[in-house]
Amino acid sequence: MSTLPDPAPDAPSAVAPVAEPGRESLHYAVRNPKLIIGVSLVAILLAVGVIGPVLLGDGNPNEYVGPQAAAPDGTYWMGTTTFGQDVYAQFVHGLRATFLVGVVGGAIAAVIAMLVGFLAGYRGGVTDEILNMLTNVVLVIPALAVLLIINAYMGVRSVAVQGLFIGLTSWPWAARAIRAQTFSLRTREFVDLARLSGSGTWRIVFREIAPNMSSYLFMMFILLFGGSILIASSLDFIGLGPTEGVSLGLMLQSAQQWSALQLGMWWWFVPPGAGITAIVGALYVANVGLDEVFNPKLRES
Repeated sequence: MSTLPDPAPDAPSAVAPVAEPGRESLHYAVRNPKLIIGVSLVAILLAVGVIGPVLLGDGNPNEYVGPQAAAPDGTYWMGTTTFGQDVYAQFVHGLRATFLVGVVGGAIAAVIAMLVGFLAGYRGGVTDEILNMLTNVVLVIPALAVLLIINAYMGVRSVAVQGLFIGLTSWPWAARAIRAQTFSLRTREFVDLARLSGSGTWRIVFREIAPNMSSYLFMMFILLFGGSILIASSLDFIGLGPTEGVSLGLMLQSAQQWSALQLGMWWWFVPPGAGITAIVGALYVANVGLDEVFNPKLRES
């Protein structure tokens, strides 16, 4: 899942010039169907995940509230599980947890990637070699295996802790992309002028280089966000998700564990599976749309 431009230093077109008027970008954004569809779908699912649990009250989504294995009807919109749990209540709470782990994991990974990528790309030399070596070490470590081991030995697991571990292991590819783009920008005239004026490293990075990569960084965060959701769902499905609460991945795990497919209880596993697919798919479509908006070569007439 990646639509970021080739991060090679000889491809500066991947970076949207900061001088491009925001009005022009907005003009193309509101006319891009991919971006509109992707953002709208994510916004709808986010609203359901935020508002849905509030409307249901403070009840426990795993509470046994209805008849066992009941198909969807007017009372239970998405039916009930084998134990009489409301699938709709689990779904809306699961959406909230899924978005939370995506934000936490994506944000942590993005911050680390920017710090490492900017510093390595701008300073170069020994600093670049050390940070590049660190990035390569983390990159070749089987992240999923590490997450499996950590989660297996933790007594209490939460969505926030899960997002933390995902963020700490999913940043290397983004750091390498940022490093390559920084290499292509650090020799530009505006960076040289800032350096001659006595500006420090981080001031130049965040005042001169980062603004010229704003669109690239935003698209990178979207990919990290979606990747965190997929990793978290995988951990949940194999039984290493949060020990408390509910998520879409945990719903799939429970449905598989209690043979929902064999019993024909499609309403138990279809909603969480469709929810995960819709979120990640919408993020991918929105990312493609953003690429078309920010890259003049890809804009449709």
